[in-house]
Parts: sequence; structure tokens; C-alpha cells
Amino acid sequence: MTSALLCTVDARGVATLTLNRPAVHNAFDDALIAELTAALKRLGADPAVRVVMLAANGKSFSAGADLNWMRRMAGYSEAENRRDAEALAELMRTLNFLPKPTVAKVQGPAYAGGCGLIAGCDIAIAADTAKFAITEAKLGLIPAVISLYVIAAIGERAARRYFLTAESFDAAEAVRLGLIHVAVAPARLDVAAERICDLLVANGPAALTECKNLVHRVSRRPVDETIIADTADRIARIRASAEGREGIAAFLEKRKPVWKG
Repeated sequence: MTSALLCTVDARGVATLTLNRPAVHNAFDDALIAELTAALKRLGADPAVRVVMLAANGKSFSAGADLNWMRRMAGYSEAENRRDAEALAELMRTLNFLPKPTVAKVQGPAYAGGCGLIAGCDIAIAADTAKFAITEAKLGLIPAVISLYVIAAIGERAARRYFLTAESFDAAEAVRLGLIHVAVAPARLDVAAERICDLLVANGPAALTECKNLVHRVSRRPVDETIIADTADRIARIRASAEGREGIAAFLEKRKPVWKG
């Protein structure tokens, strides 16, 4: 039986999780949600893993929810639907707050929950031929669980349009909105994604985790005495850490820090 999720880790410590349901456009069901959540948690806790890249096989990145899963959900009670929604919410939270940098490599269309997965990653690289849409309203549904992450990526104003119209948009618009950072020709997608991974593994692993925490802490917070004190505490702690001392020493001594081998 073919696995719905493939996982590899290269010599740099870059782990690649590949959605592997090309026949159904990498749509996810309850089983894939559970498998992906468990894999992310495992990789997040593995000190040998430096970066996690989310990719997909086939023509599509992800079409969102699997139709057969949706058929089953149609017969669920509200409580059963709540449990399913909580499982997806746990996946999105795990991805968004993973202590390692995450990169989405988007080779094809991403719809509904597929856009949620992209928004939950720190960096997103897409083929310039990819299409995007937040399509839940077409089915009489709402993008509730993914909304936290998609709105953070594209902003409230754009979310009002694309949540309500469910229209598709191209990679150039996805870049303009902030859902995608870079769009490249399909033949250049692997190279562009690998370049980002090389940049990430060149940096201090603890610093990357702390950078992610910093963004989550200060985003959309008022600049008051509490947040100012918090940021001062953070940099003082990092400067005094073993990694911080090594990074500064390596710079002054004109050598590579230990995490770069």
C-alpha cells in the first residue's frame, strides 16, 4: 500500500514531508491529518532536523478536504464534526508553531485547506503556474480553522474578498497578498526551495527557534513597557547562551560557527 505521506531527511538536516495522494490532488482526510500532525511533532522534537519542508507529488499541492471524507462528515453529528475540526486545528497549530523553520514548496494548485497549510509555513515558494483559492463558501462552508493563519498571511481586507468570492487567483497575486514569498518558473522551483533551505541551515538552530517565537510574541502587540522589557530579556538571554557566544566568537575569529560544520 502506498503511503499518503513520505518523509526524508538529508545530510543538512532538511526534512521533507511530501503529500503523496496525487490521484485525489493531495486532498487530506482524517487519516492524513493525523499522520501529518504526528510527523511534524516527531520532526520538531528531533535535534538532528534543522528545517522542515512541505511538498507534494503530482499536479496539485493540495485540494483541501477529501471528497470521500466530506461525504462521511455529512452524516456526522455536531459533536463528531467538532472532533474532526479539532484534529485539523491541531495540525494547523502544530505546523504554525513548529520550533523549526518550515518551507512550503508549492508545485501546483492549492485550494481551501491547502492554502491553510501554505499559510502555516514560515516561508512559501511556488511555481508561477500555481493557482490558489479559498473555496469553502462554494460548498456552503467557511474556512474557519485555517482562517487564523490565512488572515495573518494575506490580511483582513484581502480575506474579506477571497473568503467571500471563493475565486481563484494566480501566483503573482499570491505573492502580492503575502501568501507566497516567491514565485518562480516550475523548472526553477526545486532550486529556489533548496536555496532557502541552505540559507536557513547556515543560521543558528536555537536562534531560528527564538526568531519564530519572537515574531509570534510581538506581532500586532502594542509597543508598551511590557513588550519592550520582554524583547530586551530575549536578546540578553540569547547573547549569554552557548550558541550566541559561539556565533559572535566565530564572526570575530573569521571562522565558521560549529553549526555550519
